[in-house]
Amino acid sequence: MRGQQVRPKMCSQVCAKELTFMKKAQPRSPKPDNRLATAGLRLQQTYAGLAERGEHLLGQLLKGEPPRQWTHYPEDDAIDATSSYQWFYHSHSPEDRPDAVEHGHVHLFVRRPLWGRRLYSRSERAFAELCGNPSASPATRHLLTIGFDAKGLPISLFTVNSWVTGDLMLGADLTLELLSSMKLATGHPEVDAVIESIAQLCEPELWEVMRRRDDALRPHQAANKLQDETLELLSEVRIDLDAKLCALMSD
Repeated sequence: MRGQQVRPKMCSQVCAKELTFMKKAQPRSPKPDNRLATAGLRLQQTYAGLAERGEHLLGQLLKGEPPRQWTHYPEDDAIDATSSYQWFYHSHSPEDRPDAVEHGHVHLFVRRPLWGRRLYSRSERAFAELCGNPSASPATRHLLTIGFDAKGLPISLFTVNSWVTGDLMLGADLTLELLSSMKLATGHPEVDAVIESIAQLCEPELWEVMRRRDDALRPHQAANKLQDETLELLSEVRIDLDAKLCALMSD
């Protein structure tokens, strides 16, 4: 399943003009209590800094080479040992996801210290029942996948079935809580900043992608639905950063 083809080479840099809102005005300092404005400003500053240095968001992660399909970047995941979050980037072959417009995506996980005791909550027990009460006890739970285009810009949020990632998921309420409070320090500061900012800016889309995920799981009555390889992509929502950031600047 793991092919050796190489995806087309990524753009060498992301210019500030790639986010059209940057052409309209300089970022304004957010009010201290405006969480969305803070996240938006951080996202702008991250990409502006990359553009000034002539770097791609994933340039250091890929070490200047085109990504090899199915390869994890970094190889052993980007892990924040303090916060218990981790992620990796990889890409699929065009044949594997023929309708996808992304270049690759980040899989985001959380480890047991953040959810171990929460599995007995009412909402988590209900979600486990929805999933067929799986008996597995993995060390990680998959939270979300963020799709990126070749310029290194986030374009989608999606969820996949558990057989894809080899662990399990969490209920929508706990997943969204963990995304909202996420702080990353994995040694890849620009990617960490983008992941955190998207989690803050895209709360409505996150609610929607979780709702669609659960709606996709609900009709499947088989106890092993999480291992059903005909059920892979559970939900997907496109995101429009230009629209979001322009709206923030006009408030």
